[in-house]
Amino acid sequence: MMIYKGKALKYGDNIDTDVIIPARYLNTTDPKELAEHCMEDLDLNFKEKVKEKDILVVGENFGCGSSREHAPIAIKASGVKCIIAKSFARIFYRNAINIGLPILEISEAVDRINEGDELEVDFDKGVLKNLTTGETFTTFPFPPLIQEIIKKGGLINFARERVKGGSL
Repeated sequence: MMIYKGKALKYGDNIDTDVIIPARYLNTTDPKELAEHCMEDLDLNFKEKVKEKDILVVGENFGCGSSREHAPIAIKASGVKCIIAKSFARIFYRNAINIGLPILEISEAVDRINEGDELEVDFDKGVLKNLTTGETFTTFPFPPLIQEIIKKGGLINFARERVKGGSL
């Protein structure tokens, strides 16, 4: 069961991968190092603000720009447990799944969530509850295969387990 609870960290529209993790830090693949610089060109205090299990709430076209996997890796390593957006750039959407970062598109919820609201996300059912306001929002959950990839921590872990179990 994939249920996450956390406080909302809220940002706007068209946040591109160069802002999520600036190109000057792409010489590393170390998740901890990437997390140190996550979102610093947008919010210098991001790494101090983000707490383990926080939920990133963002606007339209999140993750647009270049197709670097570094962006979702930096977000996940910073402690963010999932992202709720109005919409994602397609390549970011797939990269997030590939590295096991849960994401959902629930446009109407983004407009109704405030910074600091306590949220609960049930990825199995596609339900988001704003525990602060009592509002509930729904969307289509991921198919079981995608949910399994995310539960395993990403596509590589999923594939490794399938190979070990002889089911690939």
